[in-house]
Amino acid sequence: MTPGRFLHELWLDLQQPEVIWQVGVLLACFALAWLFDRWLGGRYAAAKAAAGGELNFGRRGLARIALPLAMLLLVLAARPLLAQWHHVNLLKLAIPLLTSLVLIRAVMFVVRQSFRSSAPWLASFERTLALLVWGVVALHILGLLPDFITLLESVSFQLGKEQLNLWLVLQGLGAVLATLFVALWIGGLLEARLMSAQGIDGNLRIVFSRLLRALLILIAVLIGLPLVGIDLTTLSVFGGALGVGLGFGLQKIAANYVSGFIILLDRSIRIGNLIDVANMRGVVTRITTRYTVLRGMTGVEMIVPNELLVSSVITNETFTDPKVRLATQVQVAYGSDLERAMGILVAAARAQPRVLADPPPKAFLVAFADSGINLELGFWIADPEEGSLQIRSDIHLAIWRDFKAADIEIPFPQREVHLLNR
Repeated sequence: MTPGRFLHELWLDLQQPEVIWQVGVLLACFALAWLFDRWLGGRYAAAKAAAGGELNFGRRGLARIALPLAMLLLVLAARPLLAQWHHVNLLKLAIPLLTSLVLIRAVMFVVRQSFRSSAPWLASFERTLALLVWGVVALHILGLLPDFITLLESVSFQLGKEQLNLWLVLQGLGAVLATLFVALWIGGLLEARLMSAQGIDGNLRIVFSRLLRALLILIAVLIGLPLVGIDLTTLSVFGGALGVGLGFGLQKIAANYVSGFIILLDRSIRIGNLIDVANMRGVVTRITTRYTVLRGMTGVEMIVPNELLVSSVITNETFTDPKVRLATQVQVAYGSDLERAMGILVAAARAQPRVLADPPPKAFLVAFADSGINLELGFWIADPEEGSLQIRSDIHLAIWRDFKAADIEIPFPQREVHLLNR
């Protein structure tokens, strides 16, 4: 049936009372699909709670397309049954529309899972994809798609020894995108399985997932272009230009990417480490192939290029052992009971829950100064990423209260001025 005849018959169906049967079937299919989607959502909510708040990649994808996919299957099943008594042109129209909706939702799910969901370009990409898909469906329904393809084939150009046209280029782009989305979907499944593996170091899991995704994307391009007859040798000029660009204009970017893989492979920096580099101190919250994110003690996030982390000296306070030693000094007056003062220092540290019992806190006599005797309290904590200002303040307050109760004086410089009459 030609598209023009199909539209004519659809228009005639809409003018007949019997069209209510088709509308009723569509409404029934939607109601059944909605009930199935609700039931599936309840099952997935229970599975998510049992899994600790996270579903696997496949379940999340099925939940995304469950409603339009279920309705599409129901319409496909109801169309031949209703065709025995009534026309089904309205159902025929619903099939490409539902197929397009399933395609758009599936593609966007794969894209959102493969990239950061908060990426600003995702909304624009989704609108563009929906516009393209609905446009192709509209051209197909109106019968204009063959003429549009002929118009694209008439625009040809030479690329190397290959004669190309716009339709062939669009086919190649579509094939690459299709294989790319399949590769990303497979990569998402494998990455989810890889990231849940307990016997592999966290940095190695990130490295393997990035390498796996890059390999799958390369395979998708190598498979997609030959599918439509585009010879890969036609890309040699573009590849050469890209290589020159990387060699001269993108040296820093390339260095950052290589440094990112070095950091992930040698495991010198891991997520959760407290590091200090180039006057920036914070906890590593994310490691990408180009940059590393540090979250400072004030909540400010710093984006550090990976090349800086490879070429600079880094103070990693939690590299092999998260325990760090903190120290605070206090001065007491000459004539004070030093043993009691040092006991107060140790007791003030032991009273803090963050201070470790092993190694135990200790007090030391550091020096005999001009105004008094310098004492130092040393103690260890296992969570330096929580900061040290609060625990120092709590210990200082405890020392101040106990010194006042024990009548131990903290000296301070005093000056006497004598005025002489001449």
